Amino acid sequence: MLTPAPEESLAYFTSLLGLSVVAESDGAWYLRGYGDYEAYSSKLVAADHPGIGHVALRTSSAEALERRVTWLKSAGIDGAWAEPEGGKGPSYEFRDPDGHLIRIYYETSKWQSPSDARPAMKSNHSRYVGNGANVRRLEHVNLMASDVRACREFWESGLGLRTLEVIRRPDGSEDGAWLSSTVQGHEVIYVRDHVPGGRGRLHHLAFWVDSREDVLRAADLMNDAFVPIEAGPSRHIPIQGFYLYTREPGGNRIEVCSGGYLAFDPDDDPIVWTQAEYAAKPGWGARLPSTFR
Repeated sequence: MLTPAPEESLAYFTSLLGLSVVAESDGAWYLRGYGDYEAYSSKLVAADHPGIGHVALRTSSAEALERRVTWLKSAGIDGAWAEPEGGKGPSYEFRDPDGHLIRIYYETSKWQSPSDARPAMKSNHSRYVGNGANVRRLEHVNLMASDVRACREFWESGLGLRTLEVIRRPDGSEDGAWLSSTVQGHEVIYVRDHVPGGRGRLHHLAFWVDSREDVLRAADLMNDAFVPIEAGPSRHIPIQGFYLYTREPGGNRIEVCSGGYLAFDPDDDPIVWTQAEYAAKPGWGARLPSTFR
């Protein structure tokens, strides 16, 4: 994630969200939630504008990584191998149909708590300390695209994700698509970019907390820190997660979320919402503000 206000953004992610800094290098900080199993899940980088540098996803095996690279090459997708960074990789780097930079990798370094900070439960990755909103892990990334359908189909056919929900227009184009490689309701989301010529842009990054009550606690923390709340706390229509949206000081939209359903049926068809059905807001809670789009 890129930020033009690095010190202020770092304070937001550590003091308010509760992420830990595990490494620092030349205007970049490597961050993790207490439930992330890898050494880090997010990288904050000083830049002259907000946005996203790249999104990296781990494959299920070294062989799976090679199969995906083979598919990308056969599909004529330009890409190249990137050197290991911060214990992740080597990774294969390419762009999705909207121009977002994507990396896939398998080799990684897993988090090992120092001997004086090990959790009581051996199945936990870190000790529970309750800092800030105490986000457990990175949950999903939401990317904007001029052609949501093309991006969705790219991830389905090329990278094996399945679509759980879609917002579809009468002409067949799409306003949103929610995809996952696991039973989790969403890992990668695309929404329509309404800015003419917009390309490769970030909508938001989301972090998970354990309960709706924790989302409400995050709202209190943000409010007392005078961080404007853009939307929520409330409940989404797709995936039905409970959410809170703020803008970190660098300008990036950040979600704190919990709840939502798990997709255990491996061959269930995607839920398709028409524009009219989605606009009618069948769920409860306030409507999202115009700035959200």
